[in-house]
Amino acid sequence: MELILKSDNKQSIAKIIALAKELNVIVEEKSTEIEGISREALKERILNFKATSESSFGDPVQ
Repeated sequence: MELILKSDNKQSIAKIIALAKELNVIVEEKSTEIEGISREALKERILNFKATSESSFGDPVQ
């Protein structure tokens, strides 16, 4: 089983990790930070996306 916890509160995460270690649970930390690109820039990039060719699914209106 896999459990994903997300938090900006480092103290809470530290307590959870300490408890997990006491319970002999394997803890893996993965960084979710995106280097070089801000969250707002990514949002704008996604919202302003324009395809360069027709969709492989055809015309959605039809």
